[in-house]
Amino acid sequence: MEKINIAMVGYGNVGRGVEAATKINADTELVAVLTRRPEQVRKEIKDVPVFHSEDDPVPEDIQIDVAILCGGSKEDIPVQGPKFARRFNTVDSFDTHAAIPSYFQKMDSIAEEYGNVHIISTGWDPGIFSMMRVLGDAFLPQGKHYTFWGEGVSQGHSDAARKVEGVLDARAYTIPIEDAVRRVRTGETPEFTKRAMHKRLVYVVAEEWADQERIRSGIVMMPHYYDEYDTEVIFISKEEMAENHAKLPHGGFVFTSGLTGEGNKQILEYRCQLECNPEFTANVLVACARAAYRLNKEGHKGAFTLLDIPPRYLSPHSVETLRKSFI
Repeated sequence: MEKINIAMVGYGNVGRGVEAATKINADTELVAVLTRRPEQVRKEIKDVPVFHSEDDPVPEDIQIDVAILCGGSKEDIPVQGPKFARRFNTVDSFDTHAAIPSYFQKMDSIAEEYGNVHIISTGWDPGIFSMMRVLGDAFLPQGKHYTFWGEGVSQGHSDAARKVEGVLDARAYTIPIEDAVRRVRTGETPEFTKRAMHKRLVYVVAEEWADQERIRSGIVMMPHYYDEYDTEVIFISKEEMAENHAKLPHGGFVFTSGLTGEGNKQILEYRCQLECNPEFTANVLVACARAAYRLNKEGHKGAFTLLDIPPRYLSPHSVETLRKSFI
């Protein structure tokens, strides 16, 4: 079996998920890790070479087919994406929805210049949920679309909260408003504000010297992450964080509700229930790395999203197996 050589950039929760995912996908192999803390990561990874993501060039004898960017969307991927896209095919999970169009254009421009494939904003939302919204719109063209996230830990929002000065650690929970979900599921088609659909709950471990009110304000007023939601910030100890908030569950729902024919009500619902958000996201990233490798081998270049990729490019199975067993 032909192996796809994977490098990962970053070794946090998503990076560990990518490491695990490459072990259960027979056509992928992790060949390099690039990180800002190589000495620490070398203690955790013994059988894969580790390099400094800023300083160390990867030796030419290490063939890298796709680099998976495992950092956060607020500060890591916007810098790492353009940087590594000049050297490798890349896949990332950039999830700042409002900034995706401009980020796509930047990555597409780099792809044209350097001849690589960059699949951006993969994962389950954006990513799988994006596909479900498009399919719902196609099948119910006059329908209304609703996306609910949670209840669960948002990696992107947690990462953003950790960037606030004085924050040692943070877990941001996204919680759907139950009455809003009920109304959609029973066929109502209301107009919701973001605040009417979700609330945010953020647990924070702060530095001893930190001004908690300044931290609270910095989180609650943060654009693109918290400012459009009712957000509660709760300060807890490091021990309580480790005991009660170590797991990273998440999930959500995508609804399309509409009418067909002579006014027949149709509701499409897709549900995603994840016990470990970063591990699932990592598995989507690895599947997209497979697609990036195949597209590049066929001579394609440019930026792509999951909406641009035929499902067969993501699958490890042959098209014959797909037609026989999955249709």
